[in-house]
Amino acid sequence: MAEESKLPASKQSVQPPGIFDWHPFESFRRQFDRLFDEFPSRRSLADFQPFDRMMSQWSASPPVDFVEKDGGYEITAELPGLDEKSVDVKLSNGVISISGEKSEEKEEKKEGYYCSERRYGSFRRAFRVPEGVDQDKITADFEKGVLKITLPKTAQAKKEEKKIEIAAK
Repeated sequence: MAEESKLPASKQSVQPPGIFDWHPFESFRRQFDRLFDEFPSRRSLADFQPFDRMMSQWSASPPVDFVEKDGGYEITAELPGLDEKSVDVKLSNGVISISGEKSEEKEEKKEGYYCSERRYGSFRRAFRVPEGVDQDKITADFEKGVLKITLPKTAQAKKEEKKIEIAAK
């Protein structure tokens, strides 16, 4: 009769890779954060993204609404932090353009801490003036960071609108 031999069996569980894997960059980040726990901002320097923060505060293109109203059109641009002297509105070849420049400087000094930031940016938005606008009567007003440009329709353009009746069948 043949001799039977029993081999030792092991019951090791094999876990699929998951959340608890070791990541060298995560470990480095935790160590880096611990180094700067006493830093004045108390923020993780690995999370600090000055370029993203700057772009969120001053976009290259401000929000603008272009709306048709009864007597004409209205362009409204939100320009926070600017005044009427730093904004230009020009009309040329049937195109109205809004441009401006913003500059901001900030300096902060505390014991053991010095911060100096400078930001500069300019923008330009242009819109084709619709047909039927009286270009000689275009006006612009600036109040509390909001620019409002009014483009009135000519008398002829106001008359051209005709209501068409709908017949029921």
